[in-house]
Amino acid sequence: MTTFGLIGYPLEHSFSKKYFEQKFKDENISGVKYTNIETEKLETLFENNLLSELSGFNVTIPFKESIIQFLDEIDASVKEINAVNCVKRVNGKLIGYNTDHIGFIESIKPLLNKSHKKALVLGSGGASKAIIYALRSLNLDCQVVSRKSDFNYKSLDKKTIDSHQIIINCTPLGTFPDINTFPPIPFEYLSENHLLYDLVYNPEVTEFLKKGKHYNCKTKNGLEMLQIQAEKSYVIWSN
Repeated sequence: MTTFGLIGYPLEHSFSKKYFEQKFKDENISGVKYTNIETEKLETLFENNLLSELSGFNVTIPFKESIIQFLDEIDASVKEINAVNCVKRVNGKLIGYNTDHIGFIESIKPLLNKSHKKALVLGSGGASKAIIYALRSLNLDCQVVSRKSDFNYKSLDKKTIDSHQIIINCTPLGTFPDINTFPPIPFEYLSENHLLYDLVYNPEVTEFLKKGKHYNCKTKNGLEMLQIQAEKSYVIWSN
């Protein structure tokens, strides 16, 4: 039996296990299983050799950055992004990859037009690093908004919102069960020229996206991005 999995915390409402179990069923892939390995301390998994049965695994919050120190190798994109969401075991070595940026690029490209030149990236965690890398790959300028930096939510005025017509939520705000939370941007400055993209996919329409729809913005959640990155992960594991 070949075993893949997901490590992170919490995993109660995670996407990956259900997705891969359905994929294996629909595509008649036998001899394969996918498991969740939930832990608050990443070190525990390695100290107790709890990942030894996995041929590959996905990495989610909060370990996308801290996992790197435990890997034997990382691919070129990880060297730029400094975050990992996919790991493959090859001859006993763990090799880290990032498929998040591919999922984001492929899911947002159909929504872009010539007026989309600058983006605001809300949040500075591991997820945002992949998004920044992707935006730069698309030749789009980006500005990170973080409560921990000098450029924070209080820095957002009408001029900034007007000039950044792509706004991406890379924070967990709005994720089930805390569905009433959202990044505190000045939504009143939004227009039909804006594209709001939320990496959160549960619920399907977050408060962030609801507010964007109120101002006639284009909106998209993170489900397709997750589906694409999952497929890219499986390609890595299978080759």
